[in-house]
Amino acid sequence: MRTAKIIFFDATGTLIHIPRGVGFHYAGVAARFGWNADANSVGKAFRALWSEMPPPETTRQPKHDDDRGWWRELVFRVLDRCDAPTGFDRERYFDAVYEEFRQPGVWDLFPETLEVLKALAPRYELAILSNFDRRLHSVLDQLGIRTHFREVIISSEAGADKPDPWIFEHALARLGVAPHETLLVGDDPECDVAGAVRAGWHAFHLDRPRMTLRDLVLALT
Repeated sequence: MRTAKIIFFDATGTLIHIPRGVGFHYAGVAARFGWNADANSVGKAFRALWSEMPPPETTRQPKHDDDRGWWRELVFRVLDRCDAPTGFDRERYFDAVYEEFRQPGVWDLFPETLEVLKALAPRYELAILSNFDRRLHSVLDQLGIRTHFREVIISSEAGADKPDPWIFEHALARLGVAPHETLLVGDDPECDVAGAVRAGWHAFHLDRPRMTLRDLVLALT
């Protein structure tokens, strides 16, 4: 791991999070459309269905819809699971809830994120490798950390999601580095850690809340 020249970070769950939870925002948008959904129930449904959803199609090129169709299917499944009322305007709701997660104040940095990025920047090149869509660019700008990264590689633009081997190959080509020179830091044991190891990368499993990014700094010392 100490031979790495560049550190890729996963985004959600690693650098950034949603402090009030997805359910809070889904329910808040639903209330604007006349449905008083229970935030806890919606959040529980989202987490379960997220794990059940098949990954977006691998295209090896930017997705024409930025994976918006995949998100629409997930949101509609959440509405079904939570028994959204008959006549509820699903299409307008989806448009609104999709935009919600682009808005300032929804996302936040983990408390140690900025400190750790500043500590690592003098010794490593930093980048992001995330299963996300183009909304991530505006989120990183809002949170003031985009300038810390040489590249931000997201799955909807790469045309594959972690742990698909293509996104790891794409990342190496973009930055011109070899697998053994590359470390991926992420919270997902399969998408981040196993995917990186199979690609020949080093990997650091950020097992929150048992550890934080400060443990990464210690491991690299």
